[in-house]
Amino acid sequence: MRLAVEEARKGLGFTTPNPAVGCVLVKNGRLLASGYHRRAGSAHAEIEALSAAGGGARGATAYVSLEPCSHQGRTPPCADALIEAGITRVVVGCKDPNPLVAGRGVRRLRARGLEVKSGVLRDSCTDVIRGFRKVAESGLPYVHLKLAASLDGRIAARGGDSKWISSRQSRATVQLLRARSEAVMVGIGTVKADDPRLNCRLRGRARPLPVVLDRKLRTPLSARVLTAGRSPLIVCAPRHSVVARRRLQEAGATVLPLDMRGRRGWLRLLAELARRDVLELLIEGGARVASSALKAGVVDRATFYFSPRLIGGDGIPMVESLGVRTPADALRLSTETWSESGGDLVWTGEFS
Repeated sequence: MRLAVEEARKGLGFTTPNPAVGCVLVKNGRLLASGYHRRAGSAHAEIEALSAAGGGARGATAYVSLEPCSHQGRTPPCADALIEAGITRVVVGCKDPNPLVAGRGVRRLRARGLEVKSGVLRDSCTDVIRGFRKVAESGLPYVHLKLAASLDGRIAARGGDSKWISSRQSRATVQLLRARSEAVMVGIGTVKADDPRLNCRLRGRARPLPVVLDRKLRTPLSARVLTAGRSPLIVCAPRHSVVARRRLQEAGATVLPLDMRGRRGWLRLLAELARRDVLELLIEGGARVASSALKAGVVDRATFYFSPRLIGGDGIPMVESLGVRTPADALRLSTETWSESGGDLVWTGEFS
């Protein structure tokens, strides 16, 4: 199943709106074939593996990171393909949250006499489909907040310079976070201060949708986000400059007027991103965007890179005011991992 998960991760960022899935076929203790879902509309992981194995698949065990589908979509049901190929045992990582499947695939396999074992490496398999699962269950993308700061929680020096707080190795791992995200978001302050591209610089990886929160449409026409990859989505206030909107649209941007005040604003934006096939949204800052998302309660996961340096109280904090009056009122997160990256401490966790 670990191999199946590795296969599934190859498809992250490419399969939307479908989940990333991996499949491994084993017979007599020997690896026969493996496959993964490459992109929406293409063969599913099970079909890729069965095609590679050919007639040798009869009598084999299939390890699948996600429950095989049982309905006719853009491709035929994978449960039927496993049955017809003569697979005798199926090991499933996690249940499919899609209401069209949701246990039906496992029931179909068992009804045809196949042995089925479920829940193997469930947490790892569920992590691969976390965006797909969130959209299936709530209609909203999975939101991952990433921030890089000094040990005293500053994302930039007093003058706004933030290059580079985190190490080269840490900045490289951020590309992995972008690779599995269908959209990457920053605020206009980050655009003006850092002029980011918001693309994924890993060769052969999908290009995330750049999203800029720019209430007054102050994005410079020279900003690299306008030319570095996909056409960015710039979210502005309902009352905005028509002239600025036209100029940004002529420069290649899509402008979305939206009232972003409070939790309702965030929910409207996230629903819009889901309609644009965004399963995972990576928020990269800055402090105002981070605090707004946190106060709205829409962040599912956070990754913080802490550099072993001190900037001081006159630096820019990683998060603006959250309105917390006592420690008991603070936002609580559960630690998932602590790790080291090029000298930085990397904390990852989820909101409890």
